[in-house]
Amino acid sequence: MAENIEKVLLQTVNEKGEIENSYAFAASLNVDHQAVVGVIKSLETDLLIKTEQLSEQFWELTEEALAVIENGSPELRVMKSIPAEGIANDALMAAVGKDLYKIGFSYCMKNKWVKKDKATGMIVPLVAEPVDELQMQLKELKETGGSVAKIAAGSAEGKQLVRRQMVTLITRKFYKIMKGEKFALERRKQLADITKEMLDENADEIVLKPYNFCALGKEPESGYLHPLLMVRAEFRKILLEMGFCEMPTNQFVESSFWNFDALFQPQSHPARDAQDTFFISDPATTNTVPEDYLEDVARVHSKGGYGSFGYGYDWDRKEAMKNILRTHTTCVSTKELYKAAKDPEGFKPMRCFSIDRVFRNETMDATHLAEFHQVELFVADRNLNLGHLIGMIKDFFAKIGITDVRFKPAFNPYTEPSMEIFGFHPDLNKWTEIGNSGMFRPEMLRTMGIPEDVRVIACGLSLERPTMIKYHCKNIRELFGHKYDLEMSKNSALPRF
Repeated sequence: MAENIEKVLLQTVNEKGEIENSYAFAASLNVDHQAVVGVIKSLETDLLIKTEQLSEQFWELTEEALAVIENGSPELRVMKSIPAEGIANDALMAAVGKDLYKIGFSYCMKNKWVKKDKATGMIVPLVAEPVDELQMQLKELKETGGSVAKIAAGSAEGKQLVRRQMVTLITRKFYKIMKGEKFALERRKQLADITKEMLDENADEIVLKPYNFCALGKEPESGYLHPLLMVRAEFRKILLEMGFCEMPTNQFVESSFWNFDALFQPQSHPARDAQDTFFISDPATTNTVPEDYLEDVARVHSKGGYGSFGYGYDWDRKEAMKNILRTHTTCVSTKELYKAAKDPEGFKPMRCFSIDRVFRNETMDATHLAEFHQVELFVADRNLNLGHLIGMIKDFFAKIGITDVRFKPAFNPYTEPSMEIFGFHPDLNKWTEIGNSGMFRPEMLRTMGIPEDVRVIACGLSLERPTMIKYHCKNIRELFGHKYDLEMSKNSALPRF
């Protein structure tokens, strides 16, 4: 259809020089004007034609007007029902109907075609052969296509017709079509892409589509931060403001020695089984543990020391040398404390934190994953106690917006006393565990060489749990893993605690 319209349009412009009215052109082809407009816009884009947009006004007849043309005006129809001797008002209304009487009789009176005898109450005709001017006007408008040349838009006749709902004044836009800069009887196809074969065969005939180098282009689908990364950055900012220093955590593979043994965790502990820990097959073992420190740790495990009886078992060096995916970032804290203990300038108070991934071979559910993030922080100084630990935890959680915090006594191999930390989850409507805490045991610290009067208070929590609370997630798998919806990164607001 569009190709036929285009062909006829170009031929008409070529023969006549221009098309004065696109509406008249569309009517001559018996097609919708919008179809012609589409062809006009396309040809104008390629400079084959140029246009001038104009407007015209005309009267459009209503259904009432068409009924008047066919049957006569309401006043004439009422007039035909009035005999020469007159008629009673009620009889006239019954004869023509209430609706027609209401409209027609009023115009009969206005035109002075009838009068009402005051003495008898009869309606008497004054004109024998009335002229139906309304019907004549409407017929003339229909014959001229509603031309405003016959009845001007602002004239009294026009206003009267509008008032009687016989016509509607329409303003219609149309195009005057003329030859364009690149006018031709046939449009050559413009190519957006070309190939070597096309250049070899008909290079001279190729017409390239012009490129718009100022177009903005599509916005790249990138640059959005994952909610976990946003919360991690906010946690890091808070901890730095609290005076903590960040520890290096770029070593995912750790030896069992630093991950377990140096923390005074027995080699028979269930957490060291394959059901809970991911063991590395290549390289399966490490050889980078300081020998003197290793021997001190083995002695404390087997025979005790610093007020402890130890575990009373034969400590296995091979078990300690096994490489694993770290199960917590406490191994990083252990290394930092060991380094501080060996400082030749003596021990200095420390505030350290780390935020990074840890791995545990456990069953996944709505609140547990095999891979997640752990936030670890500790303070090492002289004469610290449990009150300092509780205060530190409350201060930190208050800064991240969790004010409802509870503590529950717990057991950890490397801390005594130990406490589990619980926060209230508003969406789950229950208290959920969000962290663990305690004071590092002397068996761990004194073996490193930490002075006897130095205490270390520490706590660890997952990054996922506070993020779930912040973004109202009920299932951790919707936040981290293959089920994560990337739209969440686009739509999630920056966390502000």
